[in-house]
Amino acid sequence: MARRRSLGINLAILALVMVVIILTHSLWMGWMGAFLVEGESPSRADLIVILAGDLYGRRILKGAELVKEGYAPYVLVSGPGGLYGLHENELAIPFAVKHGFPASWFIAFPNESHSTDEEARAIWPELRKRNVHRVLVVTSDYHTRRALHTLRARWPGINICMVAAPDEFFSAYGWWHTREGRKTFFLECSKTLASMVGM
Repeated sequence: MARRRSLGINLAILALVMVVIILTHSLWMGWMGAFLVEGESPSRADLIVILAGDLYGRRILKGAELVKEGYAPYVLVSGPGGLYGLHENELAIPFAVKHGFPASWFIAFPNESHSTDEEARAIWPELRKRNVHRVLVVTSDYHTRRALHTLRARWPGINICMVAAPDEFFSAYGWWHTREGRKTFFLECSKTLASMVGM
């Protein structure tokens, strides 16, 4: 009898917990999405760096807008290879020019990186060569926390300001509503955890 009663209490508690989880899912899932975002308001810098990985042009257009607003004189456009024999910057810069921004604002930086860490290591000598002390780094909003963690480790002595480029497929407080949002969230979470443990 006591066992049956204990089981009933445990099931009631479990049911209550499940109801609370379901009723508050927007809140805690939003917090989980917001955890990935580490963007700041831009301020004056020596250079803007566009990290690779955006096939829709949001990052390069955000960087170009920052130059237009006077935050830095140039945009270094990182461009790993592998896109039908082209480097990403070979597609990104003409895209920005087509949208009305002068080609002279952009510095092409082709490289062969396959991860944010490799990209950070590839860009580091270029920052030193250009005597950069403060940089605005533009990447997708969901990528900002992991990228900042990586860049701080790879770019010692550089003042880094992360600027989030919005992504139409990801919303920190609504990522679970779309298939693309869910894919983006879970992929970025796995990469963030791997980065935190040094993988």
